[in-house]
Amino acid sequence: MKFIPVIVLIILSIAARGQQFKPNAQLLKTIEANFKKGSSQYELMMKSLEPGRFPKTFDAKNNKLVTSDSGWWCSGFYPGTLLELYAKTKDTALLKEADRMLTLLEKEQYNKTTHDLGFMMYCSFGTALKLDPKPAYQEILINSAKSLCTRFDPKVGCIKSWNGQKNEFLVIIDNMMNLELLFWATRATGDSSYYKIAVTHANTTMKNHFRTDYSSYHVINYNPETGKVQKKQTAQGYADESAWARGQAWGLYGYTLMYRETRDQKYLDQASHIASFILNHPNLPADKIPYWDFNAPNIPDALRDASAGAIISSALFELAQYASAKEAKVYFSAAEQMLKSLSAAPYQSLPGTNAGFLLQHSVGHLPQKSEVDVPLSYADYYYVEAMERYTMKTKY
Repeated sequence: MKFIPVIVLIILSIAARGQQFKPNAQLLKTIEANFKKGSSQYELMMKSLEPGRFPKTFDAKNNKLVTSDSGWWCSGFYPGTLLELYAKTKDTALLKEADRMLTLLEKEQYNKTTHDLGFMMYCSFGTALKLDPKPAYQEILINSAKSLCTRFDPKVGCIKSWNGQKNEFLVIIDNMMNLELLFWATRATGDSSYYKIAVTHANTTMKNHFRTDYSSYHVINYNPETGKVQKKQTAQGYADESAWARGQAWGLYGYTLMYRETRDQKYLDQASHIASFILNHPNLPADKIPYWDFNAPNIPDALRDASAGAIISSALFELAQYASAKEAKVYFSAAEQMLKSLSAAPYQSLPGTNAGFLLQHSVGHLPQKSEVDVPLSYADYYYVEAMERYTMKTKY
């Protein structure tokens, strides 16, 4: 694999932002150092990884890297992060490891049991395709998009997320992130059916997932026969009516990418409303890294979620390109503060620690006491993406 420069897109990105935003020189130096440290950290991680396994988190108590097989929803983040770090550092050890992991992940292109093929395949093979446009990568992504579309039900107007009971059709806000794969598929094939499914899913989600203050439920339970909403829940948050931080992050990122792909004003408005909810919330800490739930009962002693901070930061950097000058300044400033916070204690891992993960203090599923206050592979992925976007060299 060789790195393919995309100088035209870089110039356009700089032109779009350059008159409005001036990156902080010290933060740019920190980011440069972070990429070098990230390369060393991920070389440490790959030495601990058993054959055929993908990193999930680190069990500090037992000093053990926790892993999954390729079917886990996070499997694409590790190779994706390796490739982004390689693009910045040219460390060939990272490239070799990424190629190994892509081979292990390849079979998931035919997996029709999950809605997370965007996370799994676009964050990995999509990143690989940007760096080296191999026809084989494109074929894998097209097959992945086909598999994802088998979970779409026109009666409901959504792609099914979780496989619940027969009388349930469960859709989670996270699913907005998987639509990027479908937009890519329409561009690659000329088949508009992928585009139409993505738009229909986004419109249904916008109608049913959000409250009047633009906070989001986590799960909507639809009737599979009628398409009507049966129940609104927040499974991974504090309560059904609470604002689970990572869920708000997925919504913000998802509708920002919807505007990028369609240029439909309603998606930009939705993303802006979600951003306003997050940034103006009285429970958002000064360092801008959210508590795991905006309504957690033990704030200010509640756990933070670095993964939500990384996702929000990355999304805001992009949203700032599309917003009015006044809003863009707010978004960019907040995203910059999040990036500064994540690049320092207590969120930044010390070199040689944390099994190689870049960040610590993320929360996966606190109600089930799963992955609580730990590093997570997707926190690292979106942190690296946010840093890349801050350097104004991202290929959206």
